[in-house]
Amino acid sequence: MEILRSIPDLERIRGPVALSIGVFDGVHLGHLAVLRRALDDAAGMGGTAVALTFDPHPARILRPDRAPRLLTSTAHKAGLIEAAAMPYLLIVRFDAEFAAQAPEVFVRRLAAACHPLREICVGENWAFGANRSGNVALLRALGAADGFQVAEVASVQVDGAAVSSTRIREAIERGDLDAARRLLGRDYTILGTVEPGRRLGRSIGFPTANLRAHNEQFPPDGVYAVRVTLDGRTWNGVANVGYRPTVASDEPERKLEVHLFDFSGDLYDRDLDVNFIRFLRGERKFDGLDALKAQIASDAAEARRILG
Repeated sequence: MEILRSIPDLERIRGPVALSIGVFDGVHLGHLAVLRRALDDAAGMGGTAVALTFDPHPARILRPDRAPRLLTSTAHKAGLIEAAAMPYLLIVRFDAEFAAQAPEVFVRRLAAACHPLREICVGENWAFGANRSGNVALLRALGAADGFQVAEVASVQVDGAAVSSTRIREAIERGDLDAARRLLGRDYTILGTVEPGRRLGRSIGFPTANLRAHNEQFPPDGVYAVRVTLDGRTWNGVANVGYRPTVASDEPERKLEVHLFDFSGDLYDRDLDVNFIRFLRGERKFDGLDALKAQIASDAAEARRILG
């Protein structure tokens, strides 16, 4: 998949173009339906499908004090969209100037850049532009004037309600991994970059990778059986989410650290995709490193059994 960084980059994409537009946080089942509609329609018209998303999440600009935790960072989102077989992803910078733009201006910039723009695919009740003043009805009117069609993709229903990033975020926050899995169509994952830690895990025989996440929603504090993807290969392991009270009683923020089974090598500055499979136990403080080591050994054995 090729990543485009500005609307004028669309000029070099072979038309006709079918655009799928959305924030796509989580790339859940509803988002996949929008992406697949663009892919199918582009194939039918002999053209090219392009996904368009925004960075950062619009809420970070529009209401920074109430912006939700992300389900996927932009880099993580890009990887999931690529896995959906999308050939191009346009990432539009979302800032105060862009947020103030009239919806007509945004759409006409897209239409002018494509050769030609034949379709825009969006989710049900999509809103866009300054103060969310644009809607699907406006999009259809602009399409009639500029020669493109609009596909409003119905929401995907799971467990009697529409799939949404908010529902998934709430499920993760309360630790309901099964519900999140049904809504995502996959395990919940966090993409993090490995950064130096205190190396205490190495000293007790369980080296861990300390991950710097990108504002993603963590599940509840505790220990999890996980599968970790690195360079296309998957490793089983255990992860700890929380404040690490036994070894870091002064920890100011929650951390995510992962121990990979049967792995050796340097992971610093590399990105790990951590798939949360099963909750094992809550986080607690132990009476010293020996007790912690014994519990980690027990956690690892349980995780190996679960993960096969």
